[in-house]
Amino acid sequence: MDWRPAADLAAIRQRSELLATVRRFFAARNVLEVETPLLCRSGITDPSIEPFTASCDNGAAPRYLQTSPEYAMKRMLAAFGEPIFQLARAFRDGELGARHNPEFSLLEWYRPGFDHHRLMAEVAELVSAVLGERRTEKYSYRELFQQRLSLDPFTASTAELASVARRHLDPGDLSGDTDLWLDLLMSHVLEPQLGRGTLCFIYDYPASQAALSRIVPAADASVGQRFELYVEGVELANGYCELTDAAEQRQRFERDNALRLTRGQSERPVDEYLLAALEHGLPNCSGVALGIDRLLMLVTGASNIKDVLAFDWQRC
Repeated sequence: MDWRPAADLAAIRQRSELLATVRRFFAARNVLEVETPLLCRSGITDPSIEPFTASCDNGAAPRYLQTSPEYAMKRMLAAFGEPIFQLARAFRDGELGARHNPEFSLLEWYRPGFDHHRLMAEVAELVSAVLGERRTEKYSYRELFQQRLSLDPFTASTAELASVARRHLDPGDLSGDTDLWLDLLMSHVLEPQLGRGTLCFIYDYPASQAALSRIVPAADASVGQRFELYVEGVELANGYCELTDAAEQRQRFERDNALRLTRGQSERPVDEYLLAALEHGLPNCSGVALGIDRLLMLVTGASNIKDVLAFDWQRC
């Protein structure tokens, strides 16, 4: 048993400097730092993300360690309408690897009046303040697949996507729907090459991958106004032009839970507080979550997340 920290003192000092840089960045822009609870009565419904559950001694319903501060921050946004940011701890069960730790650090911020392109520009400013100036490149999701794989992700059939994936990878007897093959192509074929020496933004995802972003018509297909940032093959940030429609949000929660049941997963309670906040009125805004640990890995040159954590999952 090794009781000592996994990260060395230099990395711990670099984390402190990084957090100070982030706070200076937002202070200069009059963005308010906030703090929200880690334990809440509602867990995320997304079938691909599992929260940790905490039992309560008084017989009350279990609480969930938050996978992101998003829901609570949107409630603050609906109440006050002010730009806000948070440096938060987040928790996701089962996510363990070279770039994943079940407990990790997130920077999340929301900008009323920003669309997702304007927020991308601010994300680039922040990351450049940390890593140094880099050229920014932007591709729509569709452009990326067309240019790199000669494939239109909005019109290709499941069979076509599977065929292209099998030319690049050996997925064995894997089978699934269109989104499964798109995710496989993105994560295993495209992502490792993105942001080499640049800040690479991918935006306007298929509507089926909109998550909590708005869906709008574009050309011959609807798109989710969502973006991701890649640097040196690492997915660093995920942002949205935020959905403000409470009825649509409830429908998405219900679809998530229906999908969870088909996959043998338990349903998650819907966050009625968030839906009430959306009913009250969320200002037109964009928000983004950025992985602090991954950003620190880029600062230090670390290849494993444990090298930038004082105590990784195996030491706590």
